[in-house]
Amino acid sequence: MANTALKTFSIENDIVELSPQDDIYKFDPEADRKINRESPWSKDPHYFKSCKISAVALIKMVMHARSGVPYEIMGMLQGKVVGTSLVILDSFALPVQGTETRVNAGAEATEYMVAYYQGSQSAGRPENLVGWYHSHPGYGCWLSGIDVSTQMNNQKHTDPFVAVVVDPNRTMTAGKVDIGAFRTYPENYTPANVASSEYQSIPLSKIEDFGVHANQYYPLEVEIFKSSLETQLLDLLWNKYWVNTLSQSPLVSNRAYAVSQLADLNQKLSEVQSSVAGTKASLPFSQQKELLKEEKKKENELAKSVKDSNKIAAEAQHGLIAQIIKDVIFSIRPGSGQADTSQIGESMNIG
Repeated sequence: MANTALKTFSIENDIVELSPQDDIYKFDPEADRKINRESPWSKDPHYFKSCKISAVALIKMVMHARSGVPYEIMGMLQGKVVGTSLVILDSFALPVQGTETRVNAGAEATEYMVAYYQGSQSAGRPENLVGWYHSHPGYGCWLSGIDVSTQMNNQKHTDPFVAVVVDPNRTMTAGKVDIGAFRTYPENYTPANVASSEYQSIPLSKIEDFGVHANQYYPLEVEIFKSSLETQLLDLLWNKYWVNTLSQSPLVSNRAYAVSQLADLNQKLSEVQSSVAGTKASLPFSQQKELLKEEKKKENELAKSVKDSNKIAAEAQHGLIAQIIKDVIFSIRPGSGQADTSQIGESMNIG
């Protein structure tokens, strides 16, 4: 069953299997020094297009993020530059104390990071520190004002560097890792032709912070990869991850998140409702145009709220289906002496 779950996880997250001989696993010190000397990313703010993450690093990040809920966690990323991609080969957690909305690395975390990196070098892992990751429990993958400031500082002093954000709550409810990788623009840089990013549900309390800083960074395409050489390590990590997943119910462990999502949706719908204009007398043409613009904006907000409600319903259904399957497979029925799997088909007819 664990193997089936791992295969499903690989399919859901589009994990690409590479050959162990693939160049992505080789570290060439001379090539690394050369590209760092040339630093093409310093001349082109959009130089990096993608962030390629190993499945081992991904699961380590997700496990760390889940262990910290409802608080934010933080860690570092090791890897290298390959063309216009930042490749993440490993990740490690930092001993930091976060809150529900922020996480800061103090002197102890910095000392730990240096010691860990030096230990990795001594153990024959020559990859550089190329980024940091942290979690946003329940409010999506994007950069807050503090995150933007931190990432700008990192890019200024230790570039190339990437910021990765993981949402453990949405990962748990959706069954697919909710992850984003970002790079900030240089200070005083105004991006041309800013494309609208894919819609994501942002809590009302975070919308202002999200909107104010949205044009100060851009997302990288995230790709996940693995090789047959990582299978044993991946299996060990997966068994721990799988046991945690199996022993928990998203409906119970994510109860606070679900409640906050419903409360947030109620707030958004109330705001839209309060701003919808009632029946009015005819207005001059110029005022009608302005009114139409306002109504279109409110229709857009309402459409977003509908998307949010559909997402909440899908997540609840996903949790209910998972709970039913676990109950049918692992519960021994009185007098039967074994699990009754004949009810799976009947139990799955829920909507």
